[in-house]
Amino acid sequence: MTRALHHRGPDDAGVHLSGAAGLAHTRLAIIDPSGGAQPMCLPERDLALVFNGEIYNYVELRAELAAAGHVFRTRSDTEVVLRALAEWGDEALRRFNGQWAIALWDGARRRLLLSRDRVGIHPLYYADTAGRVVFASEVKAIFAADPSLRNGLDPIGLDQTFTFWAAIAPRTVFRGISELPPGHVRVYEDGRATERAYYTHDFEKRFIGTVEDAAVAVREALERATALRMLRADVPVGCYLSGGLDSSLVSALGLRAKGERFHTFSLRFADAEFDETGYQQTVARALGTEHHEVVVDKDDVASVFPDVVRHAERPLLRTAPAPLLLLSRLVADRGTKVVLTGEGADEFFGGYDLFREGVVRRFWARSPASTRRPLLLQRLYPYLARSPVAQREMAMQFFGRDLGSYRQPGFAHGTRWTTTRALRRMLSPDLRPPPETDVVKDFLDGLPPEIAAWSPLAQDQLIEVLTLLGPYLLGSQGDRMLMASSVEGRFPFLDPDVIDLANSLPDSYKLRVLDEKHVLKRVAGPLVPSEIVTRKKQPYRAPDAVSFVGPASSPAVDELLSVDAVTRTGVLHAPAVQALWKKCKASAGASALSNTDNMALVGAISTQLLCRELLGQS
Repeated sequence: MTRALHHRGPDDAGVHLSGAAGLAHTRLAIIDPSGGAQPMCLPERDLALVFNGEIYNYVELRAELAAAGHVFRTRSDTEVVLRALAEWGDEALRRFNGQWAIALWDGARRRLLLSRDRVGIHPLYYADTAGRVVFASEVKAIFAADPSLRNGLDPIGLDQTFTFWAAIAPRTVFRGISELPPGHVRVYEDGRATERAYYTHDFEKRFIGTVEDAAVAVREALERATALRMLRADVPVGCYLSGGLDSSLVSALGLRAKGERFHTFSLRFADAEFDETGYQQTVARALGTEHHEVVVDKDDVASVFPDVVRHAERPLLRTAPAPLLLLSRLVADRGTKVVLTGEGADEFFGGYDLFREGVVRRFWARSPASTRRPLLLQRLYPYLARSPVAQREMAMQFFGRDLGSYRQPGFAHGTRWTTTRALRRMLSPDLRPPPETDVVKDFLDGLPPEIAAWSPLAQDQLIEVLTLLGPYLLGSQGDRMLMASSVEGRFPFLDPDVIDLANSLPDSYKLRVLDEKHVLKRVAGPLVPSEIVTRKKQPYRAPDAVSFVGPASSPAVDELLSVDAVTRTGVLHAPAVQALWKKCKASAGASALSNTDNMALVGAISTQLLCRELLGQS
């Protein structure tokens, strides 16, 4: 298991055996490199801990624990976690400001506690089989512990992936393997397992103050969050810089917290459609950072994609993680172990076009016969070469579907889910979900009942956090691509105080008509160049189908998607895959391909790679 996770912790490894329990850990040493070795034990209480992540308020918690009589042997946050759980029990989790996957074995009580941070920055998987529990940060370590758990792919997990872009915890795409949901704790004791949420998102609290007051509060919260993540490390910390508002603001605040030499890292694309080099360099010059770049073209995406799938451990519908893996390698090559990123700003401050789309479609739905209201759709997706609003009649038909349900949670996401679900045609009939299964209905039925009283934007934000932020963005593009290169990501916008503040803000402070992240722009105004604050939003994307069509990559894809290969793995429907691949090659991956076909090809390739890389099928 530790060998399977060496990339997550190349600095050290340890094992602790205690009766019925065995704990193992691979360490990326960031806080107290010489003293924080794991597993860490508290012999007088018969406790043993393994912990992946960081607790940023460990200094303050340590002072509380010391006042309560605890004597510390190290300077590490790991010991603070161990002693906090010993002192305060499971309630200690609510006190932690950080990102984590935790396992605590209480030998005296024969009790195992598993816990994951509030938004799911760090992964934690488990399998319960025949009275035994196997858990790990990645599925490949579970397979290393018990190869018999390589049972193939789960139809419902695949259905969720080909709907939401990722399986939703506790479901995974692997049969018999579960993922602990974010903000949850799972306990094994007295021969049974119990699970509960220790944290849920609350949009009912109300911020009292003007938008100017909100900008001050947000800036102060972000300054504290960034400083904690910048300064509480005993190794170099840098920052990803995309050229957008969020990463530029984090870079500026990170530089202020450090007050000296600061490294930023950017992706450049050979294809101008995806490239943001000019904006990145503008910010780097304005801040005076030591700036590093990696240039990525479509052949780079194709060549690294098998590594991407092996680390992501799931089918992917976009190639976006691939350049991020190359960027993390650049960070590691420059001797940096930790980077700050701007992840979470779009979800919690109303930055996505999906939120703007929801505003327009709900406005239209209140007067469905109007011919003027749907014209607002033209203000969406200006950055897409194949924009869904480019052809007016098709846009009216596409976005005009199901307008009558505009008061229901999930309305804004319906267009995305419907489009993605079309990809299920590629699944083998044996792995298509049962007719009675409806993953969208099941997900919506599982939302907290109080969501019905929330504003439409709050509903959209929660659904985006639950379906995309944790399962896809953090799971595929965040932790996995960073830790593949032994780099830790830190996320100031995912600080619990920042999240709670953002969730309390009036909708108009976040999305003012169609002006996204309004309050963040006010915060950023004095800190970053004005052209960054006023630029049109360009979400991070990478070349998809075009990456796999060409003399460098087509032969390998020909073999991967051949009738024989697809039939052997048994997950996809060979005729559908062959027809898709033929269509993509005929178009040379160019703009003739729809967004659905782009996702379908990436989904087919990644699914085949997943079977080869994780399940040993080929």
